[in-house]
Amino acid sequence: MTDINDSFDATSRWWPVRRNSQARTAKTTVHAPAREWRRRFTWKLAATDLSIIVVVCSAGALALPGRTPETMIKVVDVAIFWMILLALYRTRSPQRIGAGAMEYKRVVDATVVTAGWTAMALVLTGSLDARWMFVVVFPVGLAALLSARWLWRRWLTRQSSVSGHFLSRVVVVGRSSDIHYVTERLSQHSGAAYKVVGAVYDEDVVPGHGAPYPQRAGLQTLENVVASTGADAVIVAGSLRDGSEAVKNLGWRLEESRTQIILVSSLTNVAGPRIRMRPVEGLPLMHVDLPNFDGGHHVVKRMMDILLSTVALLVLLPVFAALAIIVKKDSPGPVFFAQQRVGRSGEPFKMYKFRSMVVDAEARLEALKDQNEGHGHLFKLKNDPRVTHVGRWMRKYSLDELPQLLNVLKGDMSLVGPRPPLASEVAQYERETVRRLYIKPGVTGLWQTRGRNDLPMDESIRLDLYYVENWSVTGDIMIMWRTVKVMIKPEGAY
Repeated sequence: MTDINDSFDATSRWWPVRRNSQARTAKTTVHAPAREWRRRFTWKLAATDLSIIVVVCSAGALALPGRTPETMIKVVDVAIFWMILLALYRTRSPQRIGAGAMEYKRVVDATVVTAGWTAMALVLTGSLDARWMFVVVFPVGLAALLSARWLWRRWLTRQSSVSGHFLSRVVVVGRSSDIHYVTERLSQHSGAAYKVVGAVYDEDVVPGHGAPYPQRAGLQTLENVVASTGADAVIVAGSLRDGSEAVKNLGWRLEESRTQIILVSSLTNVAGPRIRMRPVEGLPLMHVDLPNFDGGHHVVKRMMDILLSTVALLVLLPVFAALAIIVKKDSPGPVFFAQQRVGRSGEPFKMYKFRSMVVDAEARLEALKDQNEGHGHLFKLKNDPRVTHVGRWMRKYSLDELPQLLNVLKGDMSLVGPRPPLASEVAQYERETVRRLYIKPGVTGLWQTRGRNDLPMDESIRLDLYYVENWSVTGDIMIMWRTVKVMIKPEGAY
């Protein structure tokens, strides 16, 4: 009598045969230390979130006048609901923690939704001081949650540098050029999220460059590399020679070892917020939203610019006065320097800075052009003789750029955006580069936090274009925070 599984074997070669132990492929045993370490870390995050919410809600409840057992129960309900939403929004998902803005954004979203549903419940039931909840409990709780995530991320970074612990140990698979691109990006910007422990080339030979991890040629070696390196994920860097069929086969081959597959999108300048997946009848459709250059998000951005620049100007007024006196005494000439730059839609505007060069700096530029150390058509010179003694110090800590807050308040610039270009730069823009002018230039941006003057021109343009098409309010806040750190520990500023 013929077994039904035998008929499947004969008629459908693609059918996954799991009839008995002899039919199964050999199971690859992988000891993945990052997997267990990551699990313990997420439990620490959960315990921290719970502790913060319990403390904040308890303090809020104890401070309520005329509290009753009913109000205490409602506060407990709010705390439980808050924790549930943090879990439902996957704020501790391994794909989001450790790097990028999404972790912080999800914490904010979960907290805002908690506050919204709490407001609706209080309107219907009452008996709890809603003002206290929304003025104190939720703002303080959100600030504490975000601060705790930032501190944990700092701890992760120290663990990766001191103890070699990472959230994921990955093997990168693909063609030589794709592997090089992905490994370079991960080494520069992934923090403690990913550590490359191996590379498997979809080619017949391994390229001649060395690497501090195993490199193998041919996808048939992948399981051995994963097992020997203890990797818990495989990054497919770009397209493979056998196309989507190769990715499907990789998934089948790695499922026994519970090794995750991560696909690098070919849309390298499109960020996660613009990408949505929608499966239709087994067909995974990737929706890519168009960039948004106006509308409600930009209204929020402008409101944030006005509020923060006004506060910053008021707080920094004594600093402005001190710097003005120092500049005036250091060298003859005006305190401020105004230079014409190109803003949104190609509109020119005067950008203000504290003067950091001698008065005749522009006239002396021609004699120094052959010493240019800048990239492309930008003139940069580390030991520029035109820079004053005070100017060199101000440039190091970006203090000369503080008057640009006036440009932000006027509406010429934004707090975060692409680097404000000169008219001579814009005249040499290629077709794609013109997209930098689709939104307002910024006092700071990705270029400011990634090396500034040390960046090659093509990398600076890439970062600006990436920001223009993928900016978000949460991302802006993170960039401003990183800018403060860069000002304290300058890099690439001269």
